[in-house]
Amino acid sequence: MARVDRLTVLQEILRSGLVPIFTHPDPEVCKRVVEACAAGGSRVVEFTNRGDFAPQVFLELARYVADHLPGVILGAGTVVDAPTAALYIAYGANFIVGPDLNPEVARLCNRRKVAYIPGCGSVSEIGQAEELGAEIIKVFPASGLGGPDFLRALLAPCPWTRCMPTALVKATPEDIRAWIQAGAACLGMGASLITPECLAAQDYDGLTRRVAQVLRWIREARGERLFLGVEHVGLYATPETTVDALAAWYRERFGFGATVTPSGTQFLALDPQGGRIEVLPPSGSVRCHVAVRVADFDAAVEALRAQGVDLEDPIVLPGMKLQYLKEPDPAGNRVHIVWRA
Repeated sequence: MARVDRLTVLQEILRSGLVPIFTHPDPEVCKRVVEACAAGGSRVVEFTNRGDFAPQVFLELARYVADHLPGVILGAGTVVDAPTAALYIAYGANFIVGPDLNPEVARLCNRRKVAYIPGCGSVSEIGQAEELGAEIIKVFPASGLGGPDFLRALLAPCPWTRCMPTALVKATPEDIRAWIQAGAACLGMGASLITPECLAAQDYDGLTRRVAQVLRWIREARGERLFLGVEHVGLYATPETTVDALAAWYRERFGFGATVTPSGTQFLALDPQGGRIEVLPPSGSVRCHVAVRVADFDAAVEALRAQGVDLEDPIVLPGMKLQYLKEPDPAGNRVHIVWRA
């Protein structure tokens, strides 16, 4: 069954603006592809139901993602009937995508609280899909319906419709800008993103860079910010005040929950999705550090260097990258940028 609830799936697709789409008969290749997409910043990936034993390949992939990539939302595409949808949901699909609109699939997904993204090629089909509960519509085949002009014409009288153009959406800044500016809520990208050449050469590092670049182009087309805000503030204990005593002060007065790492650092937060306080052992004269969350790590590094800012060596951890600025702020506090998958 689905690990991720329907609202979370839909919100993540709309937030990132990208659904990478692929299929392959080898489960090991599938695992590497999903890892590469996640490393590039995409938390949503669609496996296409195509070829012999595709559901069994998906089952092995879904088990691997649940164990090793719990932050990734895996779904199944090219699902054209309710029995196939039920099979993929039982195997762990968090969302179902179809090339067409099938009312039986829509009712099944609604009953199971699983997101359904049907393929539609006309205003009438889109209206029927929305009546059946679809929140995101796969405009398919996007290029054959008139491209961005079709989307622009559709959204003029129906601005509430959230469209995901799919099929021959090109992984270029020009094509992405055209679709986003026409009103696309997100983009489904298959062979133009996860190319046959990439799969044949097993160029997973190249795929990671390609996914990161496409996400960057989507953000630029949307006019979104690169620096997103304060991710956490780090407070350092002193020889007179221990980490435990400092953390206890915040817990007692504000009700913060605490997570303790093996090194003794404590993370305090009221909301797991909100800002945090990091309480660390003493560090010389440093009183505080500020972590600024970024949407794109490489782009943020480039932007800072363009301002003449010197940076220390990056620190790369599973699902996270961070890099300190060499210069402190005017009050002497250290600053670093942080990106989380």
